[in-house]
Amino acid sequence: MRRKDREVVDHDKIMNVIKNCHCCRLGFYDCGDVYIVPLNFGVVGDIDSLTLYFHGAFEGRKAELIKKNPSVGFEMDRGYELQTANVPCGYSAKFESIIGTGKVSVVEDFVEKVEGLTSVMKQATGKSDWEFNEKMVNCVCVFKLEVESLSCKEHL
Repeated sequence: MRRKDREVVDHDKIMNVIKNCHCCRLGFYDCGDVYIVPLNFGVVGDIDSLTLYFHGAFEGRKAELIKKNPSVGFEMDRGYELQTANVPCGYSAKFESIIGTGKVSVVEDFVEKVEGLTSVMKQATGKSDWEFNEKMVNCVCVFKLEVESLSCKEHL
């Protein structure tokens, strides 16, 4: 990271940033193009063994790209606030952000699908006491991103 003065290395603080984000953008490589999609997500694990869960359709561009190439990049951020100034180069922004890489795959195991869906709902609502019946679980594709690397940056 070029701006070491903005790097966050404290694991608890990094997890706090992740747990307070509402959108994770996945970047897929698609035959010379990059396809970025914003998604709701859930978090399982800690900084040393982090898995992000998502849900979506069983078909479509995202589903095809997951099958084609599991290597992805991701980004999430929170707290963006423009800081104004009297001159253009004086403008800046406040933010906290996470970027990283990992491998994405479709979750087939029913119990893990429920865990993933529960984590997505917890991230969105703060509640984790959700119940999913078999029909609900079977009609949605759950996929996970096993994080291989990440960095956190802030400018507050």
